[in-house]
Amino acid sequence: MYDVLPFLGLVGFLVLQRLVELRIAKGNEIWMKQQGALEFGRVHYRYMVLMHVLFFVSLVSEKILLNRGLSPVWLLLLCIFILVQFMRIWALSSLGKYWNTKIIVLAGANVIRKGPYRFIKHPNYFVVAIELVVVPLLFNAYFTASLFTVLNVIILMIRIPMEEKALREHTEYAGTFQTINRFLPKVVK
Repeated sequence: MYDVLPFLGLVGFLVLQRLVELRIAKGNEIWMKQQGALEFGRVHYRYMVLMHVLFFVSLVSEKILLNRGLSPVWLLLLCIFILVQFMRIWALSSLGKYWNTKIIVLAGANVIRKGPYRFIKHPNYFVVAIELVVVPLLFNAYFTASLFTVLNVIILMIRIPMEEKALREHTEYAGTFQTINRFLPKVVK
């Protein structure tokens, strides 16, 4: 039980982080819609939110009910987690007022191509995908890591094409990102 405090600390940090992000997203949504932005993907959004809530339920349940301990490679996993937190902040701050948890597109707006967006189209989705694996593995929660990786892939298979279609139809997205990969950074030559 020596790992209960780190576990509660990490889960608490993540929940607080998500709540802060939702507040920022709501403010950005209001601003963008005042500028005339359109929202896409309302139907799948509720499932994405549900998946993230159930991730925490599953993680806490697996940890407590199955008495999962700290991983033997916890230090490596924690370093990866911290690294992706910096990438998350970099991605969100690069988008500024245009960042959101929803698909909200401002017609004619310049597509952001700075920060991690110079190397990868969807850095925040990449960060979330890494988190959904690394956080459970920190505490040997293999079921949660496996299940929510699969669920996240399913959600992203719906969300990313919808987001890219909206961006292609309402911005210069296609020309801006034609040489950038979706998830894996392209090596700059």
